[in-house]
Amino acid sequence: MNIAIAGTGYVGLSLAVLLAGHNAVTAVDIIPEKIALINSRTSPIVDQEIETYLQKKDLNLTATLDAEAAYSKADFIIIATPTNYDPSSKCFDTSSIESVLRVIEAVNPEATIIIKSTVPVGFLQETRERHPSLPNILFSPEFLREGRALYDNLHPSRIIVGTPKDAVPELIEKARTFANLLLEGALEKDVPVRIVKATEAECIKLFANTYLAMRVAYFNELDTYAEQYGLDTAEIIDGVCLDPRIGAHYNNPSFGYGGYCLPKDTRQLAANFSKTPASLIPAIVEANITRKEVILKRILAKKPSTVGIYRLIMKAKSDNFRQSAIQDIIQGLRKTGIPMILYEPMLKEASFESIEVVNDLSLFSKRADLILANRITDDLRAVRSKVYTRDIYERD
Repeated sequence: MNIAIAGTGYVGLSLAVLLAGHNAVTAVDIIPEKIALINSRTSPIVDQEIETYLQKKDLNLTATLDAEAAYSKADFIIIATPTNYDPSSKCFDTSSIESVLRVIEAVNPEATIIIKSTVPVGFLQETRERHPSLPNILFSPEFLREGRALYDNLHPSRIIVGTPKDAVPELIEKARTFANLLLEGALEKDVPVRIVKATEAECIKLFANTYLAMRVAYFNELDTYAEQYGLDTAEIIDGVCLDPRIGAHYNNPSFGYGGYCLPKDTRQLAANFSKTPASLIPAIVEANITRKEVILKRILAKKPSTVGIYRLIMKAKSDNFRQSAIQDIIQGLRKTGIPMILYEPMLKEASFESIEVVNDLSLFSKRADLILANRITDDLRAVRSKVYTRDIYERD
């Protein structure tokens, strides 16, 4: 099978590596440096399994800047381009998807197209109306963690493919074929597969991530209460989570949920609820804002003279700090005028948004009298007394 993939971020590259074990895969991007790295079997993103597979596995994988050539010979074209949330329109910016679709229209309109980018509810149906010359468009949500994207594709919790509500049997069969391609590359074989309507698939993605955000917000508010009254957060969470209906997972407090997915997906779902009676979904977004305000107040109450920001990344073994929770804390501190320094080995520049970068950890620790860390690592053990964190369990 010839497969082209638009976009080589976590979603696109992990799928390219997964599928290239049994298919001819061409990964398309607009950044020459990423193309060169992939073709030299070096991962442009931090993901242990992607790095290992690129170096050690026999993959039929090529990366290219030539989208037209890649799409023209493909049986399946996967779109995994960014869809950032646009606050002005209160909707995902799907222009990158539209750009890919226009090229496909010109060179290979009969190809089976699978949208993997996260989209608003109803997007695929509207897209079919805008592009009647593209008869074979599907939507398949991804459920991947940053830094563990290939692992999650190798061990998927479920595979969901959405078809248009008026899909002909041939297109439904193509949806099953795509699901089987994912299963073929996975290490787990007993994986739930659901072929559903596309709008329902779009809902599955947004409601799943919003539930995860709600869980983060819940344990953060529990922690806010415990900290305010001098209570032991861990004892409370441990007792609550002994209930098997709740479970002891995804329960570690933080500075708030952040990253590329949860903030934008919760805001998009809240926007989709604009004409639907709702209290809970919008409250999840507000709870995350409140949490960051609480964290900022706790920091200011300590009256630091110099605040050290330990890492911008959301979690260990990741190189992504898009919309990380700590950045909202930084913006709040900036308004107070408190001096800040930053430790972030991913940055080679001398400053980040006018904040001095100090990547000598010893010097950084000496200069900061208070160190903010969303997550504790071994680097901070020696200066633990200076660290302010809500990382109760010292794990992601």
